[in-house]
Amino acid sequence: MSSAVQKRRPPTAQQFVLEELRRAITGGELRPGDQIRQDALAARLDVSRVPLREALKILEGEGLVVHHVHRGYFVAELSLADLEEVYRIRELLETEAVRVAVARAEDGLTARLERIQREVERAADAGDVTEMAAANRRFHFTLIEASGMPRLVRLIGTLWDATDAYRSLYYTEHPHRELAVREHRAVISAVRHGDTAAAVQWLTEHRAHAVAALREILDLE
Repeated sequence: MSSAVQKRRPPTAQQFVLEELRRAITGGELRPGDQIRQDALAARLDVSRVPLREALKILEGEGLVVHHVHRGYFVAELSLADLEEVYRIRELLETEAVRVAVARAEDGLTARLERIQREVERAADAGDVTEMAAANRRFHFTLIEASGMPRLVRLIGTLWDATDAYRSLYYTEHPHRELAVREHRAVISAVRHGDTAAAVQWLTEHRAHAVAALREILDLE
């Protein structure tokens, strides 16, 4: 997190700490199960314990961290069964969102996806896992939000929040980044041609590949 500290800070210390913690978790610096050592982190970020505690409570509410009495905060750790369940629920909800989004054929949707895809590919080429994860999320939610169903979008968002730490494990490997890039391009092509079935199928495979890779990673750890 040291390089990020040099950037312009957000308006409040709490927002600054929240962004830094998110970046550390989604970028893989803090991995699932890691303890968040508050004293060391507060000193490193040059903040008091108050904004740090506030940020941790927000992340706890989102499911990114957990608190154990007398032990402190840890990056949330999911079992393989939990992870598979989250991805199964995502498939059910996102399939409906994508079907509606493609059918609505919102003006400019394809152009927005292409613009974000360029950001995904720049991060993938650079091996920037944090930015890859962030751009990937923008890509998917641009399509999901085009469904025009904000309640559904919020539900899907909570599922993504719960697995943010695991996406960094997936994107660490270059072949996984390359595969995601190819799958995104196929989704864009399907959206451009109004092919709902193809868009849904590519996204289903996209999730399945991530789960398969994470299954191997988690079995090894």
